[in-house]
Amino acid sequence: MQASAAPHATRTRVWSIAGRLPAIAVLMFGLVVLYAVGFSNFERAHSAAHDARHANGFPCH
Repeated sequence: MQASAAPHATRTRVWSIAGRLPAIAVLMFGLVVLYAVGFSNFERAHSAAHDARHANGFPCH
């Protein structure tokens, strides 16, 4: 008995700018929110961001 080898199909993923745009937009939005809250004069927002930063292990002082 002979086993026949079926050709293995490989998929390649092509990343276009249109495919990356949502990820880039979300990243930029997150950075803007982080920057805005980090330098906010609104004490509760600043403290929440500060506490979250320490909870995730990021030093800031």
